[in-house]
Amino acid sequence: MSRHRNVRGMNYDDDYDGYDEVYGHSVEDDTYGVSPGTAEEFLYRRSYHEHHLGKYMDKIGEGEEEDEENTLADSKTYQKPKLNDVDEARLQSCLEGIRNVVGDGTPEHILIEAVLSSHFVMDKAIDAILNQEEASSKDSQHSKGASNHIDLPTRSHQRVPQVRANDLSMSKVTGDVTRMSFPATKKPVTGFYIADDDSGGERVATPPKVTSPTRRSSLPVPPMAGRLLGDSTDRLPKVASTSDLGAMGGSNSRPSSRPTSPSTGRRDSKVAKSSIDIAKEYAKRQSSGKELINLVVIGHVDAGKSTLMGHLLYLLGQVNQRQMHKYETESKKQGKASFAYAWVLDETGEERERGITMDVGLTRFETPNRIVTLLDAPGHKDFIPNMITGAAQADVAILVVNATNGEFESGFESGGQTREHALLVRSLGVTQLAVAVNKLDTVDWSKDRFKDITSKLRHFLKQVGFKEADVEYIPCSGLTGENLKEKATEPKLTQWYKGPCLVEQIDKLKPPERAIDRPFRLCVSDVFKGMGAGFSIAGKIESGSVQVGDKVQLIPVGETGTVKGVSIHDVDTRWACAGDHAALTVTGMDQNNVTIGCVLCTMEDPIKSCTRFRARVIMFNIDVPVTRGFPILLHYQTVSEPAIIRRLISTLHKSTGEILQKKPKCLTKQSNALIEIETTRPICLELYKDHKDLGRFMIRYAGSTIGAGVVTELK
Repeated sequence: MSRHRNVRGMNYDDDYDGYDEVYGHSVEDDTYGVSPGTAEEFLYRRSYHEHHLGKYMDKIGEGEEEDEENTLADSKTYQKPKLNDVDEARLQSCLEGIRNVVGDGTPEHILIEAVLSSHFVMDKAIDAILNQEEASSKDSQHSKGASNHIDLPTRSHQRVPQVRANDLSMSKVTGDVTRMSFPATKKPVTGFYIADDDSGGERVATPPKVTSPTRRSSLPVPPMAGRLLGDSTDRLPKVASTSDLGAMGGSNSRPSSRPTSPSTGRRDSKVAKSSIDIAKEYAKRQSSGKELINLVVIGHVDAGKSTLMGHLLYLLGQVNQRQMHKYETESKKQGKASFAYAWVLDETGEERERGITMDVGLTRFETPNRIVTLLDAPGHKDFIPNMITGAAQADVAILVVNATNGEFESGFESGGQTREHALLVRSLGVTQLAVAVNKLDTVDWSKDRFKDITSKLRHFLKQVGFKEADVEYIPCSGLTGENLKEKATEPKLTQWYKGPCLVEQIDKLKPPERAIDRPFRLCVSDVFKGMGAGFSIAGKIESGSVQVGDKVQLIPVGETGTVKGVSIHDVDTRWACAGDHAALTVTGMDQNNVTIGCVLCTMEDPIKSCTRFRARVIMFNIDVPVTRGFPILLHYQTVSEPAIIRRLISTLHKSTGEILQKKPKCLTKQSNALIEIETTRPICLELYKDHKDLGRFMIRYAGSTIGAGVVTELK
């Protein structure tokens, strides 16, 4: 509680008694405890301060103006080499990454020369630039003379080093610590030390370069950085200071070589010991009896795809009774009681409100002999690009058709998505197909209706390229659950159908051969931030394998990082291989640079990227002839990129591949041709002969699919 003076009835004459009534007179000097010397410190006299700002400016600008003029002259006379479009894009990407590390102080021509000499490898270019700056700083220090060094006491029988005071300045230490984020030696070293310099018998106090888990950091690391990198303070050599140099002169305790970090060695050995033999683990997983297949569900809108698969997941125990009751209650409130099973896969509010699937739903279930990754593709015409993304990641497919009178015809005839979906999955490499004739209960399980639908589909699917032995037709009902998990019990259906149920047919589908021994390739389909360090990149692994601790590279961005975690369907694991839909937790990359459509690959054998390539295409039913310069939309794996047809090279025979006409004027429907395509940005591609899954693409124009092709040559 603050104190207050009681001023009521106070006699002010007593307080001011003895004061001289002189204007401006204040308290006497001897009434307060300040010595004359202390009071003198508070006085400012201009004559005492002779250090003017101009003196410092003259000294600072003596050597810097000449260096700046030389640098500007070199930049003006430098001529940038001519590069093609791909190399120019790679150069700009590297320059942007280097500037984020070294700043804007380094001239442009030095950055370009470093990138070109390192063949567009950003890490090598950064090391070259930093080493060049370090060498130039040492030369400038030697040129200043030995006037700034501190003489240490010497002995006759011992070589005594000399330590430069300038080298111990904070700016020197900070400049070198900034470079600790980049690998300078084969064996990472942590901490600070006093290194020997045999030239001239001097020892210079310079900190080592330490490999850091993150490559993008350009901030100064504090002196206790060793603790952050895994060392305790007792393992770190002490940093020499100018006050300790006299005591260090005759001591033999100074290390003569760079110390190795015990913790770093343990970390490296731990990673080496935890290396997993992927081939052995994959063989062990295959011998367990259940093989992995990726299944995509396709069909016309309102064919009942989500309801069919949602009810199947409920019957298989993937959805509990409590959750299913919640879906039924909420769907009834919105007046959509028949959509309760569809809500198992349609999770977003917009999908449930509109009653259609808009994005690819991903889930997992098991059959007696298969582990199935389910991809629920949208059926609406507006979301065909999303459907292509799901179909590109699938091994087998289920085509769902609506058996209701008039509904099958609207989806199968011109304008429906049944034909286009079947054509797309076949063009993307799917050879096995199960046709689910859904909603057959609406026609009272009519055998004639089932035969009418299957006869039309059989003829069409044979023209598309499906073999009759690889196609099976199953009558079912997604709403009632008839003939889904168990064989049909409906008397009207069992009278004429004795075939398998839907789960039995899925269990018979054969998985393709996985390219385990090929380089690692993961097509990015999603990027999200997790709870821990780093972020997660999700997608299907097309070839090769990956495990925790692997170094990976993102193409065409050029970012590199380290895999810190692997999960498959939200289950943490140590490794993943071709065919798995995995989510990798990656550190060392900028999340803003990772986009859908990029490919994550190995450092040793990255995938190629280009803007022009040649391909063999087959045109579908098109209304407008395709000519040179025709704009298209290229669909490749998870990427959708605008492109143009740059050249029409030749038309080919469908069966033999012989050249029928060179340099045709246009391409019409059902024509087979060799063309050259140019994209607006670099995309990752593989030749079809080397990698079939990464060598296929689709061509769309004005909202419809007009062709499909395979990559034959990269330009």
